[in-house]
Amino acid sequence: MLKALLRVLAMMPLPIINAVGVLTGWGLYFFSHKVLRRTRKNLSVAGITSSTEEYHRLVRHSILETGKGLVETFAIWFRPQGKVLPWVRECHGWEHVEAAQAQGQGIIFLTPHLGCYEVTALYYAARHPITVLYRPARQQWLAPLIDEGRNRSQIKQAPTSLSGVRSLLKALKQGEAVGILPDQVPEFGEGTWADFFGTPAYTMTLVGKLADTSGARVLLAFGERLPWGRGYIIHIQPLEMEPTPANINQGIEQLIRQCPAQYLWSYRRFKQPKPHGKPRETQGGTN
Repeated sequence: MLKALLRVLAMMPLPIINAVGVLTGWGLYFFSHKVLRRTRKNLSVAGITSSTEEYHRLVRHSILETGKGLVETFAIWFRPQGKVLPWVRECHGWEHVEAAQAQGQGIIFLTPHLGCYEVTALYYAARHPITVLYRPARQQWLAPLIDEGRNRSQIKQAPTSLSGVRSLLKALKQGEAVGILPDQVPEFGEGTWADFFGTPAYTMTLVGKLADTSGARVLLAFGERLPWGRGYIIHIQPLEMEPTPANINQGIEQLIRQCPAQYLWSYRRFKQPKPHGKPRETQGGTN
């Protein structure tokens, strides 16, 4: 039943999908105290607004964009690839992809929780194979939806495990691309503390290790969501620094400042992993 509803949703025009997303966002704003609390706290910690009025406006807009992101993700998963790609209006920075390929380098795409990160992988996969690192869903009902939605031609999934890392490294050494959510909090022992908007955040060290071992080019990318369901603009730019956790966070900050409302501020970015797997929050973080 759920899949049938999602397939109906997926065939709707993008403006309608985004409208459903806005309604979902208002539902989150008024009824999900957890989402509202985390968004408020994380935006307060980031300190990217210059006035109280701007802060409250950004909180609202961010949660509405979260609703759009949730609904569009399901729509993209169940919409034929050929009908999703026309939603991408422009791609800025594709020359960086071509430059890496011309030198026979693999590519590490760092796509943070910003804008529509599902469409970036799909856009690349329409041209070249890509392996995407993912954390298996904890909700049993969600796992088969993810598998069906993401297992498309030229998109491979690699779990956040030793075997998954090996798959990433193999792809890079073959000159292929991999996609990683660089702001996803890693498991205990797999990261280090680095400032994110001036507050320590546990950040993965995997990217630097993969780049050092494979000689891959590191590119930052995100899919900017255009208003009124007009589509997406994909932005690609090189990480012009060594891919250390601190430099990666700095690069992510630069992307976020371009579209601050489209970042997933409700994500528990400042949580602290514990050895037994139950995270707690840092002083500046959210719960």
